[in-house]
Amino acid sequence: MFIVLMSTLLVLGFVGKAVANPACAVCTVAVGASLGIARKMGVDDSVVGVWSGAFLLLLGYWTLKWMDKKGWNFKGRDFIVLNLSVLMILFVYMLPELPYTPKAILVFWIDPFLFATIVGALVLHYSSEFYQWMKRKNGGHAHFPFEKVVVPVVSLCLVAKWFSYIALCAPALPDFSNL
Repeated sequence: MFIVLMSTLLVLGFVGKAVANPACAVCTVAVGASLGIARKMGVDDSVVGVWSGAFLLLLGYWTLKWMDKKGWNFKGRDFIVLNLSVLMILFVYMLPELPYTPKAILVFWIDPFLFATIVGALVLHYSSEFYQWMKRKNGGHAHFPFEKVVVPVVSLCLVAKWFSYIALCAPALPDFSNL
């Protein structure tokens, strides 16, 4: 029965015109729900942070779209809303599960989870800008279907993989030199 249902859904997916939006409501909810699950499965906090930053930036984009519909425009609106949406990650430090423990990362003295969150938001923003640039260079058309989704997702996957490889949020190894 499950196979029949999945096959039917797969076939229905190819019927009709496909419209993709990298900030669709379904994608936003799916990313948000998966973050808590990932932490419970033991995924490194830096990987969760990258996707958290992207998720919070998506919430900011959705807020801007909602404000456009309401006609709420003021000077610096986009900058303020997008920064506030990403800075909402600071509320996670109110929980006892994730204490704020800064360490040296490049030239910053910052908590690794917060650093990964900011990097995730920046990667989503600039990969979306990169897609728009590629589209302009191609006469206003995407190079392949769903390129608008693929470019940011692949960029986030690469950064998350790199952060998991370097173990950005891994605790310091214990010092056994005095034994």
